[in-house]
Amino acid sequence: MDLSPIWLTLKLAGVTTALLFIVGVPFAWWLSRGRSFFKIIVEAIITMPLVLPPSVLGFYLLLAFSPQYGLGKWLHDNFDVQFVFSFPGLVLASVIYSMPFMIGPVKSALQQLPAALAEASYTLGKSSWQTFKSVLLPNIKPSLLTAIVLSFAHTLGEFGVVLMIGGNIPGVTRVASIAVYDSVEKMDYASANNYSLILFSITFVMVIAVFVFNKYQAKSPLG
Repeated sequence: MDLSPIWLTLKLAGVTTALLFIVGVPFAWWLSRGRSFFKIIVEAIITMPLVLPPSVLGFYLLLAFSPQYGLGKWLHDNFDVQFVFSFPGLVLASVIYSMPFMIGPVKSALQQLPAALAEASYTLGKSSWQTFKSVLLPNIKPSLLTAIVLSFAHTLGEFGVVLMIGGNIPGVTRVASIAVYDSVEKMDYASANNYSLILFSITFVMVIAVFVFNKYQAKSPLG
């Protein structure tokens, strides 16, 4: 059994989740602070991957970053950067596709925190960023973990988006979900079952870990 699709999938999920945490958590904080029509539009755009068929999103990403058209052509001609049929392209597509799973839980948790927490921090002379990093984030640890696990697990199971923008290049873009599809098409059900069982086991263990952590946090007097 070729395990390279599993390792590539884990690498993709890890890189995607790290980038989503760096970008998505501050973005969720910004969205949680007040409501405006502009923020509603931005949040609607971020939420679109939840309702769009993955192949539709993948198709438009393929058009946007194709080296023959628009932005993709500009990136290729000026910076020699190509996202289509490459691992960076998989990362870009995965970040866009899994963004709601990082931003949603974090934004909801931040909105549920008492306003007095931030106000007390401001009266002590803390800046907005210091308040966010040192006061707000420690109080939403269960939601942060949930967002991280959901983003990671969702990336593990991507198919339509990664197939459209990455294709099926062994060792480069052939992730586990595509390997399952290939195995079924070849009627190699044993390999398909092995890939599927590995993905199922990883995600199941991660979900159980989140439930255990959240249960411990709920019982902890400091949680």
